[in-house]
Amino acid sequence: MLRWLSRPEGPRPSHPRANGAIPCSVSLLVFVLLCVPVLVAVAPAESSSLTGTNFLGGFVLGCFLLVIIAFLARTRISVMRQELRKARELADHREYERNLAQRELVRRLEEERELAKEKMQFESQLAEYEKYASLAQLALGAAHEINNPLLGIMSHLELEWKDASGEQRTEIEQCIEGAKRISSAVRGLLDYARPGPLLLGKVNLFKLVAETLKFVEHQPMFRHIILANRVPLDLPALTADVNQLSQILMNLLLNAAQATPPGGSITISAGLEQSAGIIELRVRDSGTGIPSDILPHVFEPFFTTKRSKGTGLGLSISQSYIRTHGGDIQLESTLGEGTTVRVTLPLHQPGRPATEYQEVIA
Repeated sequence: MLRWLSRPEGPRPSHPRANGAIPCSVSLLVFVLLCVPVLVAVAPAESSSLTGTNFLGGFVLGCFLLVIIAFLARTRISVMRQELRKARELADHREYERNLAQRELVRRLEEERELAKEKMQFESQLAEYEKYASLAQLALGAAHEINNPLLGIMSHLELEWKDASGEQRTEIEQCIEGAKRISSAVRGLLDYARPGPLLLGKVNLFKLVAETLKFVEHQPMFRHIILANRVPLDLPALTADVNQLSQILMNLLLNAAQATPPGGSITISAGLEQSAGIIELRVRDSGTGIPSDILPHVFEPFFTTKRSKGTGLGLSISQSYIRTHGGDIQLESTLGEGTTVRVTLPLHQPGRPATEYQEVIA
């Protein structure tokens, strides 16, 4: 960062020509005063009777010359002062221009730095979107190739299960569970790669959260966890696809429950940023937290730290749904303290016809 150093205060150096103007005038005056008596002393003898008169005339002439010299010196000094003032004004103006140029240079450097930062962020997002687009194309092709044979396998296994008994039946059940996991992963891929069109409606966020918590509170993984709904009752209705919003909330609750030990808590809260027209939904758990080296990868498809549970698509699908709504999702986590997921969604969907809005949950 450039620093501007102001010119130190103090006496300014005077102009060298102005410094020499007064001594020259004084020297000239002394010279005239000395010359007048000498001229009178060396006058001819025959004019001795006029010595007093000549002396008086010389003295008057010297005074006259003195006045002229003083006037010229004063005029010269005035000129020197004007030149010195102009020189100072010019120096001040050049210093001001220099400081102005330095400020402009710093401003441009800061703008270039911000542009470079935004360019890096844009390139990073572009690379992420390209990666997701490639994965989406792969997912669509793989899903269609897997689904049809998988349905045939599951139908055959169910027929075999009816005729089996004992240990054979247990093995067939394990195969069916594995096939269902494959089917769930394929369905998740399709949801991630090709989200359905938004069916917009007015959603009361408090009631949506209350109904979701009521649905999950009796599930085995939630039985020993404290669930709290801290969404304000007076929060305005949100324009969104209620099915996608419900799935987002369910995915976040499942992730939080899997990371929260018995006796822990999961709190859902929300707030409105009136000026920006944005609602922020927060899901906080008191679980184990996420290590800093893993946090940047949590939204990557199929990334999971729970090898025996889930497909690693929950957060990826949630992010896809949130972006479809024009929102964003961020994670904050501290090891040993828990994780907070922040979902920001616009209060209204601009450009959507009013006829699409229906009261879904009120």
